Amino acid sequence: MISRKLRSVIKPTARLARLGTVATFGVLLALFGLIVTFRAVLGPMVGGVARGWGRFLRNLSTDLDIELATHVVGGVCLVAGGFLAYRGVRSLIRQLGSGGDEDKNGSFGVNAYLRRQMLANGPKIVALGGGTGLSTLLRGLKQYSSNITAVVTVSDDGGSSGRLVQELGIMPPGDIRNCLVALADAEKRMTDLFQHRFTKGSGALAGHSLGNLLLAGFIEQAGGDVDNALVLATEVLAIRGRVVPSTTAHVTLKALMEDGGEIEGETAIVESTQRIRRIYLEPENPPGHAEAVRAIAEADLIVMGPGSVYTSIVPNLLVAGIPEAICASKAKKAYVCNVMTQRGESDHFTAAEHVVAIQANVPKRVFDYVLVNTGTPSEGALDKYRGSGQEFVVPDVERVKQMGYRPVHGNLMSETDYVRHDPVRVAAILMGLLDR
Repeated sequence: MISRKLRSVIKPTARLARLGTVATFGVLLALFGLIVTFRAVLGPMVGGVARGWGRFLRNLSTDLDIELATHVVGGVCLVAGGFLAYRGVRSLIRQLGSGGDEDKNGSFGVNAYLRRQMLANGPKIVALGGGTGLSTLLRGLKQYSSNITAVVTVSDDGGSSGRLVQELGIMPPGDIRNCLVALADAEKRMTDLFQHRFTKGSGALAGHSLGNLLLAGFIEQAGGDVDNALVLATEVLAIRGRVVPSTTAHVTLKALMEDGGEIEGETAIVESTQRIRRIYLEPENPPGHAEAVRAIAEADLIVMGPGSVYTSIVPNLLVAGIPEAICASKAKKAYVCNVMTQRGESDHFTAAEHVVAIQANVPKRVFDYVLVNTGTPSEGALDKYRGSGQEFVVPDVERVKQMGYRPVHGNLMSETDYVRHDPVRVAAILMGLLDR
């Protein structure tokens, strides 16, 4: 693992070194051409060089016109060296000023370039999930790598996404939009536009997110090709990494409830007061997105969660090819357990019970590490959540360990208006798994 860290330090400077070498060689070549061309003027200083050059030419041929050959070779070296020096310096300046990143002083420079290169050479990470949990995680992970693939569930049928699914027949864009914004390097104004939601007085647009409408437009512009639409959105937002759906098939989430009844649709499942026994997709085993499967196979780190266990995490793992690819991968695999329970979905769940819920619905073991929050929210925050039927997820670390998993615990939460995971803390712990 020391070699991985060493590569992360050396790689960002490799291209700079190559460009610097080209520029230096060009300057030296130009200088050599200058010396041999104007040796009469510079003779007292560089006589030795000129004499050595003359001896070299005489050794090549006794019939060679030394004077003419010297001027020809010197002129060629002067022109070629000047050109190489120009190209090298120009490329160096472009590399230092490209990419849109600025250093702390607000100017483009070496620090910004090295950071871009460090991210470009970062580990290959795949994050699976949906909702706000996945987008929160991505904000932390993008500080370590731009080789991130966010694999997003496509079973959302509520709000703006649900309306667009019904009206246009496209896949739900909401979770995809949130992930694109989370990975974006675009200006804040652009990301704010993507997240803007039209108010009640906006007529037919009321309730719609501008980003959802833009994604719908991109899909239409791409002739219904979701992949091409996401490429367009990626270019607009200049994201670090990529976002892909777990499947491009149109799927419906269904649940078998504790009373034996069946509920169809993500929104209806969450609103039910019954405990969920099993979750599945209709049609069953939809084909996994080829890019998602490929990214999993090549990953160094695979992360599931945080997020709604039944409606964000499990649906991705019910797609054909996804769990198989995860099991076959040699990457470090981790599940990030929620900080708070979710009403109608994970009521009274402890950390271990979140893991049990995944086990009960996914036949394959898809992770080894479980990140468990042991930080405690304030009483004020807990009271507010109790009012909405949510409670703190008990960190029963020992039970997780007894189930055969490797718990990684600590204070992973951030408390502002909501109690959520701190993306910086979670990302730091996940990156630490790569060194284990």
